[in-house]
Amino acid sequence: MSKISAFRPGLKTVLKTTTVAGLAAVMLATGIPARVSESFAEAVSVQAPQVASFADVVSAVSPAVVSVRVQSDIKPASDESNFSFNFGGRSLDELPDDHPLKRFFREFGGPDQFRGDRDRGRQFGDRRGPDRKPHLRPTSQGSGFFISEDGYIVTNNHVVNDGSAFTVVMNDGTELNATLVGKDSRTDLAVLKVEEKDKRKFTYVNFADDSQIRVGDWVVAVGNPFGLGGTVTAGIISARGRDIGSGPYDDYLQVDAAVNRGNSGGPTFNLNGQVVGINTAIFSPSGGNVGIAFAIPASVAKGVVADLMKDGKVDRGWLGVQIQPVSRDIADSLGLADAAGALVVEPQADSPGAKAGIKKGDVITALDGEPIKDPRDLARRVADIAPGKKVDLSVWRDGKSQTVPVEIGTLAGEQIQAATGADEAEPEAPASEQALADLGISVTPGDEGLTVSSVDPDSDASDRGLKEGDRITSVNNQAVKSADDVVKVINNARKDGRSKALFQIETNDGSRFLALPIDQG
Repeated sequence: MSKISAFRPGLKTVLKTTTVAGLAAVMLATGIPARVSESFAEAVSVQAPQVASFADVVSAVSPAVVSVRVQSDIKPASDESNFSFNFGGRSLDELPDDHPLKRFFREFGGPDQFRGDRDRGRQFGDRRGPDRKPHLRPTSQGSGFFISEDGYIVTNNHVVNDGSAFTVVMNDGTELNATLVGKDSRTDLAVLKVEEKDKRKFTYVNFADDSQIRVGDWVVAVGNPFGLGGTVTAGIISARGRDIGSGPYDDYLQVDAAVNRGNSGGPTFNLNGQVVGINTAIFSPSGGNVGIAFAIPASVAKGVVADLMKDGKVDRGWLGVQIQPVSRDIADSLGLADAAGALVVEPQADSPGAKAGIKKGDVITALDGEPIKDPRDLARRVADIAPGKKVDLSVWRDGKSQTVPVEIGTLAGEQIQAATGADEAEPEAPASEQALADLGISVTPGDEGLTVSSVDPDSDASDRGLKEGDRITSVNNQAVKSADDVVKVINNARKDGRSKALFQIETNDGSRFLALPIDQG
């Protein structure tokens, strides 16, 4: 065997190894096979927790929500807001003609443009004659929603108020003309009706039973803020029974969903797609959303909308008494255990309350056995009663409770819910002046009670708002015409163990009650 043959097996081994190494080099140069790539880590993927989505609710209710455009033959106003143009204390008219801001508005439109249109109309005269049609201009824009398949739409009164023509823009962009069926300023609600030749059926929504709504429940607001088109925001019920001073029947739901100008009249839904409230007002120091919005509850809107759809107006019950809250001091002065109910300041002449025998100084504590919380509660509940119905009022009078049957009247038109005190002539000059030092006041007798001639600025009477010139007509519901009468009533109250006495005060602005401490002196 030759030397070469002796080394041949080793050479084969080397060649084989070289071949393998070469193949490895080829593989590295041409890429990693598919089976090798599986060893790399996968892209990040997180299994999200299952959370509630509003998408199903939104897709179901959106066709029922519309944008409401209002036109009027009045000076244009921006969407639900009033803007004034004032530059450094000067109006636009007062700026020089070459002022850059004035040139800007003249070129691109603004107050000067509208003013120029009017001036040109005067210059060339109005050639359309006395029977010309009014020139309608956009004045406001809000939201609304279908409440029936035949085209009835609910919105806010302040959206359509003073409007002459109304256009409804649906979710798909369809524009339809609408007519005003009726409106109610006291609850800020209005109803429009869309008339279609082909009698199409509209997608509509129902009112929820808002008594089941709890603070913290999810809600979805749908509307047309800033004219952007259908917009959806979500939040929770923040509070119930809010009184924002907008009317006699305030009972708003407070929500923290983002509600802005243009959302007015739009619905707030629960997760079942039912309307729990109608967006009406926002609290906004800056004019934008700060998470405090107010919606008319479904329970309030349901009855008002039904009345408006029926005959275009709302029939409300009327009692006809001026009332005020019962404070803790007033409750103590009358011997009431709880500071609740509505204190009658004055029954209105010929009103249902006056005819039934309700008197000044009475505290209405219940209606048909249901306790009255405060004057606002009484006003709302009386308004919900059908005119002509007889009810029983529980009244606290002369230290005891009694029942007074009353037939509820009809609140007519824009009649004021509470009667106001009539202006009365000032009493003649005093014959003598008596001092009531323990109360911090001095009084002068007159034909109609006692005139307060002076008030000690450091007294409880001053702290409670009694002023010189006010008239005291009764104490603890007993008429007083002299200082001796006041002292007699106070002494009797002390004997009964009361620490305060209830004074009825008359001013030119009306009548009110205040409780003064009597346990000193």
